[in-house]
Amino acid sequence: MPAIKKRKVAHEGSESPASSDASDVESSRSSSPVEDDKKHDSESNQDGGETPAKTQQKTFRDLGVIEPLCEACDALGYKAPTAIQAEAIPLALQGRDLIGLAETGSGKTAAFALPILQALMEKPQSLFGLVLAPTRELAYQISESFEALGSIIAVRSAVIVGGMDMVSQAIALGKKPHIIVATPGRLMDHLENTKGFSLRGLKYLVMDEADRLLDMDFGPILDKILRFLPRERRTYLFSATMSSKVESLQRASLQNPLRVSISSNKYQTVSTLLQSFLFRPHKHKDIYLVYLLNEFVGQSAIVFTRTVNETQRIAILLRALGFGAIPLHGQLSQSARLGALGKFRSRSRDILVATDVAARGLDIPSVDVVLNYDLPPDSKTYIHRVGRTARAGKSGHAISLVTQYDIELWLRIEEALGKKLSEYKAEKDEAMVLAERVAEAQRQAITEMKDLHEKRGTRGATLKGRRPKRSRDEMDKEEG
Repeated sequence: MPAIKKRKVAHEGSESPASSDASDVESSRSSSPVEDDKKHDSESNQDGGETPAKTQQKTFRDLGVIEPLCEACDALGYKAPTAIQAEAIPLALQGRDLIGLAETGSGKTAAFALPILQALMEKPQSLFGLVLAPTRELAYQISESFEALGSIIAVRSAVIVGGMDMVSQAIALGKKPHIIVATPGRLMDHLENTKGFSLRGLKYLVMDEADRLLDMDFGPILDKILRFLPRERRTYLFSATMSSKVESLQRASLQNPLRVSISSNKYQTVSTLLQSFLFRPHKHKDIYLVYLLNEFVGQSAIVFTRTVNETQRIAILLRALGFGAIPLHGQLSQSARLGALGKFRSRSRDILVATDVAARGLDIPSVDVVLNYDLPPDSKTYIHRVGRTARAGKSGHAISLVTQYDIELWLRIEEALGKKLSEYKAEKDEAMVLAERVAEAQRQAITEMKDLHEKRGTRGATLKGRRPKRSRDEMDKEEG
């Protein structure tokens, strides 16, 4: 195969390294990620931001995607490739292993799905590709993308995740789907226990959100899964960050990979995102949350909280005040979580109150506002939370409630962002008019929460009982 020459990419305030032979990327442990990366600004998202002229003129046809798949992209409204798609797809079509580094909302799914589907159309085969994802919701979402993009050839995918019936999953695997999308724990259960199920003929492996897979302690299970797969395969590893754990995983699972990165800043946010904070006393947090939701009434919003208890309480409080709010957290059953996402996507509910289970990986395209009711524990989580809005070139708002107890944490977030954010202009008199109604809703929420805790762990209860240790089946839930 001829060597692939690195293209020069213009950076704001810096020059790209001189062209070099990209086929040597990651071929040894001593190679420099900085020198070998193919970098782009994250603003080169679909339909928005400042895009380099070269990417701006690209179409999926220019990348080498065949006509039936280009038509599928058109039908799904993919007007132009995102930065990660423009860089990753041509290299993947040349048969190389890839490491893709990109923020949430950058179009990673199509970046790996299109090359796999193109190869599948050339040589149709069952059990052709496997995608590993950290959470159940992301697995369902990836499966939907494969089936939508591959509708021209009626691509069949099977979702293999915890919390669902093993027998029905075994039957689905027995029907030999083209693509399997799975969480690692449940896939390992089937590899060890489902008679006749083998992935020895697999052609493509994708590990999506690899940093999160490893953060959730899937590392040992991933090592076991790799032993069940053929050595001759193409492997794509996609991650928001490149930690030492991810470096170790790529050395164990990829052969002489190319690295594609569209982020030059670990804590970069898109230019269409308007970020601000609201500094108010802790005792008035509920009042100002309601005030902000009134300010953005009619728009879709995600309210992020720190704990399961707060998520449930806030959802009850907002419903008592007439808002269409629905909770999403790791203590809900799988069917309840999928139901909550479905209602929010369809806009039958316009406010999703969530723990960080919703901070990464979920494609909820129409979010207008992200409200941090509780500040996240670290800057990386902040980036993933606010990345739920201002996606694919659209604008969006992210507002954080900062109390007297959060000042140090907020200063660290601003330092990571490299800028001071402005304070949201809230009218105190207008907000405090809401105090009496909010106090009544708080009392109602306390009563309902007490009832939920008394029923906790019983059959049909909203909140599940505590388990001392997570089983494989529980690992893919991302407890909130």
